[in-house]
Amino acid sequence: MLQLYAVPQFPEGVTSQQDGAPPHYGNIAREFLDTTFPHRWIGRGGVMAWPPRFPDITPLDFYLWGYVKQHVYSERINDIIHLKQRITDVIHSVTSDVLTRVWEELDYRLDVCKATNGAHLELC
Repeated sequence: MLQLYAVPQFPEGVTSQQDGAPPHYGNIAREFLDTTFPHRWIGRGGVMAWPPRFPDITPLDFYLWGYVKQHVYSERINDIIHLKQRITDVIHSVTSDVLTRVWEELDYRLDVCKATNGAHLELC
């Protein structure tokens, strides 16, 4: 996502911010960040070590968890097995059209972030 989608839209000299999630801390991710944002990325293992949180531009935060919760609990959950099955079913129900809309929303949020120089965003 970073390499193919987000980074090409970033202005020269931008600083990247990671949330410290395990997949974002992997060697491949950190090597990419070190190469693409030398001495300019914030996160666990970065030069500017700080555990940031920016849910406004994190698709899992601004979209997926709400989508999953809304659909999983649209019916009464009977037990843990039923809960696991509902979560699996909902994740499988995410279509390519839905993902396209998520990318469009991310694009919009990145534009707002750039326009406000990274200030706090109030997006619904």
